[in-house]
Amino acid sequence: MVMSDERIILCGANAYEKKYYFNERFKQIPGSIQDELHILCVLFTEEAGGIFTIVFEPDGSVSLETDAEESDIYYDEISSGLLIGEVRRKRRELLASLSLYYRALILKEDLTEQPE
Repeated sequence: MVMSDERIILCGANAYEKKYYFNERFKQIPGSIQDELHILCVLFTEEAGGIFTIVFEPDGSVSLETDAEESDIYYDEISSGLLIGEVRRKRRELLASLSLYYRALILKEDLTEQPE
C-alpha cells in the first residue's frame, strides 16, 4: 500500500478491527522478522489501543505511527507516544536493519560508500 506522499506501509495493527496487516511487497523479509513485527504491532495495539503502523519514508528511514478514531475515549495520545519511544529504544537494531534493507533492496542505494 503506497501512501500519497510516497511513504509505504510495511505493517500495522488495528485494535478496533482486531486485524494485522503486512504489505506483501516485503514478503521476502525473513519469517522470523515478520513474526517479530506481527507481535510488536499487535502488542502495541493491545496496550495502547488505536491503530499502529510501521512506515518506510521516501529516504528509507522507518517511522512508527499511532492513531485513533475520534470517538475512542480510551485512547491516550501521551501514553501512545511514550510507548512509541520505548519501542524505538528497545527495537533500535530491528528498525535500523529494516531501514538498511529498504535502502539497499528497494531504493537500490549503494551502501558501500560510507560518509566521512
